[in-house]
Amino acid sequence: MSAFDTATALQPTGPNSFTADVGPAWHVRRGANGGIVAAVLLRAMLATVDDAERVPRSLTVHYAGPFDEGPTSVDTAVVRAGRSLSTLRAEASRDGKPIALALGAFSGTRPTVEYDDIAMPDVPGWDDIEPLVRAEGFGVPAIAQQFEFRQASGDEPFSGGTRAEAAAWVRFRDPAPLSYPAVAALTDSFVPVLLITQTIPVACPTVDLTIHFRSTLDADAADDTGPWLCVFRTRLAKEGYMEEDGEIWSRDGALLAQSRQLALAMPL
Repeated sequence: MSAFDTATALQPTGPNSFTADVGPAWHVRRGANGGIVAAVLLRAMLATVDDAERVPRSLTVHYAGPFDEGPTSVDTAVVRAGRSLSTLRAEASRDGKPIALALGAFSGTRPTVEYDDIAMPDVPGWDDIEPLVRAEGFGVPAIAQQFEFRQASGDEPFSGGTRAEAAAWVRFRDPAPLSYPAVAALTDSFVPVLLITQTIPVACPTVDLTIHFRSTLDADAADDTGPWLCVFRTRLAKEGYMEEDGEIWSRDGALLAQSRQLALAMPL
């Protein structure tokens, strides 16, 4: 198993009940990174659905407290299982206190109309870009060392740039295969792009994260260990909060997911 799969693994403790323990290597300033928490909750939901034909379509996570190191309870429930769509909820808790709450929608492919007005950005490839070094130290979370980054567009973090927007090729430092939990982790993998516009340290803990999974992963996904193109943009930071929109693309141009999160924007 990859380091990511190990860190987000679950131990069953009963029907629709699990224990997770995300180590400090996957933490930010306090507790596990928001994308990692989303990956843990999604794993629990997938185990509860237990139907290869019903894949994740939407996941929304609200973060009520830090997902600290140590055993954390994860409980799931099927809210409703219809003929084609299952709705689930999941809760992570410690000592009876909620840490994160999630709702997810799972279904197969449906008859559809086609419309496509989104394109993968035309940026240099992984092999054409120098690695982005994330030195250890103040303001650099431990989780930054778990990914390899090659920034393909946008200004450098803390450069005082005018646009909070960037694209970066990302892969796990210890190669992990493409999976729905991996996609969830990628949506919160890069430095918050608001920091491009800043020259001082800013903390951006996630309040809520919504992920729309836009491609069904087939058996070949297990052979894909990246890199994947992650595109993020922020348009507004106000009253202590910021939003960040994301897109996750495969190398062959498939849109894997779209995301949006609300996060705090706190000068340190």
